[in-house]
Amino acid sequence: MQVVILCGGKGTRAYPFTDYLPKPMLPINGTPILIYVMRIFAEQGHTEFILSLGHRKEVIIDYFDRKDFGWNVQFVDTGADTDTGGRVANCKHLLRDTFFVTYGDGLANIDLNKLTAFHGAHDGVGTITSTPLISQYGTLESEASGRIRTFREKPVLPQYWINAGFFLFNRTIFEHWEGNNLEKEVFPSLVKKQLLYTYQHAGFFKSMDTYKDHQELEQMYRDNVLHMKRPQEVNGHETTDVLAR
Repeated sequence: MQVVILCGGKGTRAYPFTDYLPKPMLPINGTPILIYVMRIFAEQGHTEFILSLGHRKEVIIDYFDRKDFGWNVQFVDTGADTDTGGRVANCKHLLRDTFFVTYGDGLANIDLNKLTAFHGAHDGVGTITSTPLISQYGTLESEASGRIRTFREKPVLPQYWINAGFFLFNRTIFEHWEGNNLEKEVFPSLVKKQLLYTYQHAGFFKSMDTYKDHQELEQMYRDNVLHMKRPQEVNGHETTDVLAR
């Protein structure tokens, strides 16, 4: 299926580096995170990409101009100031019946076949992949006296699920498209119409929202703990391989 990747935002939370580079071009071990995102799809058989461009679009176009990954890559200039929903809608003329959409800065060891099967089994027009929230702070529990009983550094909070940014849409979603921002307008309107579902992914997920996230991803790569291969069953239990280079 086609894969629309949102690459046009200004990445203000990763400033000043995104003043020169679009955030999807920030490197992990010298390779833009965008390439890691595209490999998630390509390694599972989806090699037709539509890059929705805006801020510093020439950097991305120039990068692909000198390389051949064996993929079909199209570029759509969706404007420097266009919001996330508008960036998808501006690619509508190229899209077929069912297509993936994702951000250009999020990594996961998601099984796209399972996502596709889940999407095909419900009556909605869109599926959002969700993942458990990892607290950015350490949490603690204490006794009435104030004595600390437990302390956990950045724990997973399994009762809260967040948008992981791997979407699967039917083209009919555009019949219900309201607003220019995916997260604040388009998705809430679909929820009200009961047309949006979520596929829960409990495996690896990490996004590069800030420069701190970039540094953490670099460190994860150096430590060889960047979990990007999909879970596999061994003796009836799921296990996750660690991404080598």
